[in-house]
Amino acid sequence: MHIRETRKPRMFRRLQRPPQPVRCYWAGMMLLIGFLFAGLPAIARADGAGNGLLLRDGDTWMPGLVMDTRVEMQVRGLLAEVTVTQTWVNADSDWREGRYLLPLPENAAVGALTLRIGERLIEGEIREKEEAQRVYAEAAASGRRAGLVAQDRPNLFQTAVANVGPGETVEIEVRYWQPVDFRDGVFSLSLPLTFTPRYTPAPSVGAPSGAMPPSPGTAPGGAPAVRIASGSSEISVIAPEGAPTGAAEGRGVMGSTLPPTFELVAEIEAGLPLAVVESPSHVVDVHESAGIHRVVLAHWVEGSDRDFVLRWAPVPSDAPRSALFTDRVHGEDFALLMLVPPTLPQAPLSRELVLVIDNSGSMEGASMRQAIEGADRALARLRPGDRFNVIRFDDSFDVLFPEAVPAEPGNVARARAFVRSLRAAGGTEMMPALRAAFAGQAPAGFLRQVVLVTDAAISNEDELLALVQSGRGESRLFPVGIGSAPNGHFLRKAAELGRGTHVVIRDIQEVSARMDELLAKLDRPAMRDIQLDWPAGADAYPQRVPDLYAGEALQVVAKLRAMDGHVTVRGLRPQPWVRQIELGDRAVIAPGVGRLWARARIDALEDQVRAGGELASLRPLIVDTALRHGLVSSYTSLVAVERTPARPQTAPLSTTRVNNASPEGSLAFAQGSLGWRAELLLAIALATLSALLLRSRG
Repeated sequence: MHIRETRKPRMFRRLQRPPQPVRCYWAGMMLLIGFLFAGLPAIARADGAGNGLLLRDGDTWMPGLVMDTRVEMQVRGLLAEVTVTQTWVNADSDWREGRYLLPLPENAAVGALTLRIGERLIEGEIREKEEAQRVYAEAAASGRRAGLVAQDRPNLFQTAVANVGPGETVEIEVRYWQPVDFRDGVFSLSLPLTFTPRYTPAPSVGAPSGAMPPSPGTAPGGAPAVRIASGSSEISVIAPEGAPTGAAEGRGVMGSTLPPTFELVAEIEAGLPLAVVESPSHVVDVHESAGIHRVVLAHWVEGSDRDFVLRWAPVPSDAPRSALFTDRVHGEDFALLMLVPPTLPQAPLSRELVLVIDNSGSMEGASMRQAIEGADRALARLRPGDRFNVIRFDDSFDVLFPEAVPAEPGNVARARAFVRSLRAAGGTEMMPALRAAFAGQAPAGFLRQVVLVTDAAISNEDELLALVQSGRGESRLFPVGIGSAPNGHFLRKAAELGRGTHVVIRDIQEVSARMDELLAKLDRPAMRDIQLDWPAGADAYPQRVPDLYAGEALQVVAKLRAMDGHVTVRGLRPQPWVRQIELGDRAVIAPGVGRLWARARIDALEDQVRAGGELASLRPLIVDTALRHGLVSSYTSLVAVERTPARPQTAPLSTTRVNNASPEGSLAFAQGSLGWRAELLLAIALATLSALLLRSRG
C-alpha cells in the first residue's frame, strides 16, 4: 500500500534559535528596512518622480487619482471620427489636478474638447497656446474646474484636468478625425495607447535654429512655467502672473498613479461587403448588422501597453479602385480623393541597399529581437548583382564596410553575423548614422535604398526630418517601425520626405512576412513622379506626392472653389499613366474632410518651417488655419473652464501625474504601484528574509 508523505517542506521546520549576536544583527536589519518602508510616502511626495503613491480606503489600497480611458470609433468609408473619454476619479480627501500624456495617431486632427462634471457639460474653445495655458492655470488657481488639451508633439498631447474634488468623478472627452489607411487591399486604423520613452541627444552642429516651437517645458515670452516630468518628457503649464512657481499646485507634484486601462467600441460602415474584420494586436468580438460591423474588446478592458490596430478587408471583387469624399465648411468645399493605380509585373530593379539598425537601449527586449530578425531577413533576400552595406547605431555608430559591396555569399555571411551580434545599449544618436547612410552615390543603373530599422524613440524629430528632406540626395528612405509603441509620426514623415514607404512590425511572429512585403515593394515601385492637376484655385496636400509602391493607394485632400470639374492624375509606372476623375461623380458627403485638409495644411506649413522657412511669416498662417477649423496645433490648444469656483481657496490643490504604461516587451522598469525605489527596498527585504531563513536552517 502506497503511503503519501505529508511532511512539511524544510522551510517550515522548527527553526533553531540562533546565537544572541546573530539575532541582534538580523533584528537591526529588519528594523532598518521597516523604517525605510515607513518613509516611502515621504519619498514619493518629495521627489515627484512617480512612485505610484497608494492611499488606504478601509482594507483596500488604491491610487489617490485614477484615470481610465474609453475609445469610440465611428468609421465611414475612408474617414474615422474617434472620441477618447478619460474618466478621472479622486479617491483622496484632497483636491487634485491630474495630468497625462495622451498618444494619438500622427495624422489626427484634434478638434473638440468636452468637460463633464456630473450632469454639467462644458465645451472647450480653441485658443492660441499661450492664452489657453494661461486661462487654464488661472482657473486652476482660482478653484474652478478646467480641462486642457495641448500638443506636446505631433502625435503626443497633454491632457490636464484641474480641481477634481474629494470623491468626485470628472470626464474629459477629446474628439479627433483621421483618414483610414488603405494598402495591399486592406483598410486599417491604429490607435497608440502609450509611447516608448524618448532619448534627447545633444544639439548637433549646423542644426536649423529656432525653426519649430520651443521644446516642452519652456514658456514662450519668458513667462514662468511649471515643469512636470512625465516618463521621459516634460510638459509645461504657464503660471498666472504674480503666482509662485507651481501655482495652483499647493503641495506640489505628488506621486503618480497606476497606468490607465482602456475599453473600446468601433463601428465600421465601409459601404461595401467585407470579407474580414480583425485586430492583430488585441482579441476582439465582431458583430455585423445591416452592413455595420461593431467591434468590442473580447476582454472588455485591456492594459494600455501597446498600440491597438484594427483591420478590415473587402471581398476581393469589391476592392475599390478610387473613392471621393466631400465636405462643406463655412461655405468652402473640401475633397478627399483615394486612387489605387494598377500594378503591372515589372523586372526587379538593381539596387544598392543600405541597412541602418538601431541598437540603442530603448530597443532592449522584444524590439531588439524583431530588429535583428528583420535585418537578417533583408540580408537573406539580397540578389546576386545587388550591392549593400550595414550601419548600426546607439550613442555611437559603426559602418560594416568602407563602402557598399557586392552581395556575394562571403559578404552577406559576414553581415548576417554582424547583425546577430548586436545588443541593445546606450542612447539613440540617429543623426550621424543617417548622415553616413545618405553619403555617397550608387553606381549608374542602381537605385539607392536606405532601410532604417528603429523604434524611433527620439525627441529631435524635426532635426532628423530636416536632414531627410535636404540631405538624402538620390536615396529613398524606408523606415521600419519596431516594437509595440513606435514613434508613428517620425516613421510616416520620414517615409514621405524620403520618397519611400514605411512599415510597422509589432510582433516577432510577423517579422518575416512584413519584411518580405516591404522588400517586394522595394523591388517594384508602382508609380513615381506623380502629379495632380486640380481645377483652378484648388489648394491640395500633400503638395509633392511621394512615390507609390505596389499595393499602396494615393490619398490627397484639397480645398476647392466649387465641387465641379475634374482632377487629372499623371505618373510613370514606368510608362506614362493618366487617369481623369470627375469631382461631381459619386462623391460621398463626409463631415470631417475639412478638418483633415486643415491638418494637412498645418503639416505642410510646419515642413516649410523645418526646412528653414521664415517663422515670423509662417506662424500666423498655422494659427489662422488652426483657429478657423478648431484644431490643436503647435501654437493652439483646447481649453474648457467652469464659471463658478468649486475648490475653497483655503484648500490646497495637489497634482498627480498618471503614468503611461511601459510598452509591451520592453525591459524598462515597469511603472507599477510601488515604483522602482519601493521595488528595490522590497527586493532587499526579501533577500534579507531569505538569508535569515537559510542561516537559521543551517
